[in-house]
Amino acid sequence: MCGIFGYYNYRVPRELREILHILFTGLKRLEYRGYDSAGLCVDAIDANPPTSRRSSLSGDGLANANSNGSSAFEEQALQQPNGNSNGTVDEGSSPIIVKAPGKIENLEKLTKDYMQQHAMDLDKVYKHHVAISHTRWATHGQPSATNSHPHVSDPSADFVVVHNGIITNYKALKDILIKNGETFVSETDTEVIPKLLKFAYDGMTAEQEAAAIGTPNVPFPKLVMEVMKKLEGAYALLIKSRHYPGEMLACKRGSPMIVGIKEGSKEGLSRATSISRLTDQYNETHWTGALEAWVASDASAVIEHTKRVIVLEDNDVLHIVGGGYGIYNTRQADVEEAVSRKLQVLQVEVDQVMKGGYEHYMQKEIHEQPEALLQTMRGRVAVEKTSEGNPYHQQRVKLGGLVETRDIIRRSRRIMFVACGTSYHAALAARQTVEELVEVPVVLELASDLLDRCCPIFRDDTCVYISQSGETADTLRALEYAKARGALCVGITNTVGSAISRATHCGIHQNAGYEIGVASTKAYTSQIICITMMALALAEDSISKRERRDQIIDELGQLPEKMKAFMKDQDQAMAQLAAQLKDSNSLMFFARGNNYATALEAALKCKEVALIHSEGILAGEMKHGALALVDEHLPIVVIATKDRMYRKMESVIQQLLARSARLIILCTHGDANMKQYAARSDCKLIEVPGTVEALQPVLNIVPLQLLAYHITVLRGHNVDQPRNLAKSVTVTD
Repeated sequence: MCGIFGYYNYRVPRELREILHILFTGLKRLEYRGYDSAGLCVDAIDANPPTSRRSSLSGDGLANANSNGSSAFEEQALQQPNGNSNGTVDEGSSPIIVKAPGKIENLEKLTKDYMQQHAMDLDKVYKHHVAISHTRWATHGQPSATNSHPHVSDPSADFVVVHNGIITNYKALKDILIKNGETFVSETDTEVIPKLLKFAYDGMTAEQEAAAIGTPNVPFPKLVMEVMKKLEGAYALLIKSRHYPGEMLACKRGSPMIVGIKEGSKEGLSRATSISRLTDQYNETHWTGALEAWVASDASAVIEHTKRVIVLEDNDVLHIVGGGYGIYNTRQADVEEAVSRKLQVLQVEVDQVMKGGYEHYMQKEIHEQPEALLQTMRGRVAVEKTSEGNPYHQQRVKLGGLVETRDIIRRSRRIMFVACGTSYHAALAARQTVEELVEVPVVLELASDLLDRCCPIFRDDTCVYISQSGETADTLRALEYAKARGALCVGITNTVGSAISRATHCGIHQNAGYEIGVASTKAYTSQIICITMMALALAEDSISKRERRDQIIDELGQLPEKMKAFMKDQDQAMAQLAAQLKDSNSLMFFARGNNYATALEAALKCKEVALIHSEGILAGEMKHGALALVDEHLPIVVIATKDRMYRKMESVIQQLLARSARLIILCTHGDANMKQYAARSDCKLIEVPGTVEALQPVLNIVPLQLLAYHITVLRGHNVDQPRNLAKSVTVTD
């Protein structure tokens, strides 16, 4: 849930001002992942010259003199001020650590004040520097400067760590460390990591000294691998140390992490080299090149610097030293042998992570939905029939990710959709389409509930895992659970290289573009389209379903334009309706059939961003409790577009009006019956274009997304960073 960002430069001169700007920009790109507090760690001096590091090979930078003969600690002897709830600056050694509760702006201000107070030269040039930073979503301990990251091993900051995830066995580790004389200052699980690193480092060097094998040599990656053996849970870590100046270490298990690489420099220095073995880390060849690296939880923080990235896999340990880098994996037979990881080129532009003239990301992403739908379908759906040849031989939906497994899915005992939150609602909206076209039983499971129940899964099941980020922790655990039982696992994600996309046997990439607002909007509609395309592809050979398939495919081609045409008018109408609803304490949404998902998703949006108690109710269950809440004050949105549930929803409207309900009816444009209800009572109408039943939820949700957005703005809440929530749920329990 947190965001971590690190910047490394070697033989690429950067002013301190530039380094801080890179950190703050990266953190702001990741702020959607957590915004309770933030912190950073930079060095006050250049890292020791590589020649002294190579000659020593001691794994202890303090033993090496810098350019003027004094140690790094001696050169940067600063006094440590008392911490307070408004932020702290931890000093006393070369690393400068600044931490502040609240948004990134607070951290920027505190850092600026510190630099001015200590007359630090922001124009000072660093040729070799390691900087790490963090934006937090609190899991252990309240948001405060003390609980903020980075965390240190001791007052001298021998080891400095930022962490995304949860260490589930931290209490046991903490007890062991306390018994060995360590003291803790925070309530977090993270603090055990730097202290465990120091404890392990001291132990490993003591063993080498006792064995009289010469100068102690504990390679940084090997030290971290030893500590990883003791950690349980999900984590991504960025680590720097005074014992290993100028070196950056990153590792992960369960939480996302990527590294962006830029090699060479303006001075024409050679390209960086990949380290093949751990013992080669200080070879001459790795100190002749120039290298910049950006390590982050998400590609959004990297793309403005480079599009060349490596996606780290579970149990990977990334070591950046000099002008080279090596990636090791703790599950390899030979942990000292570097593993090969593909260098990918991101197909993303910087403007996709900018607001682009909109006031908020959520607003931008709602309005991007017509284009997002086009991108999702591009190259996959033949919206126009060919006039030549046998129409039954024309393949109108092509999903490359399912080519090899399509027949296996058709023969499945059942298709199980597994997801959380908005992704679950998308599966619910498209379930009926899959059942109708594929004629295989379909079940839906909330990932956390599936795991709690230890739900039976069989080898002839197909399990479809849906996640915008591809990193949702519960969904990932459910995926591992199903794979262990031999089921075919299909992924639907919006993030190339994500954990779910790598772990599944096959899948569909949404291609919806970056979604940064915490409240998911365009990913939801894109997921419905992906599941619908999957159903259409699986029913390709069914002659009896041909007419129905063609109707849906024809409407898919018209859907983006229909959405775009009515969105502008609806935006203004929803702003006016929001002014009438902004003071409401509760909202209810009634629907049946496919649109039950629309009711649940609309209610979720109002909960997430507008902070209004909202409920999505299956209208068929209205008489089993919900009707007791109906009065003339409670606003109720009834979704009654023209589909198979239309007559039943009309009956619901009549029953609610009989009880003087305050109704808002979402109906098909030009529906005469609904206009009569509006004329006879005080209810409001929201009109949307009509389409086939399978795709109607895609259009129906748009005005309700806009309604939630405008209510939030009028209530004065933060649209993109709602209270207590974060975008990527990468922790469980």
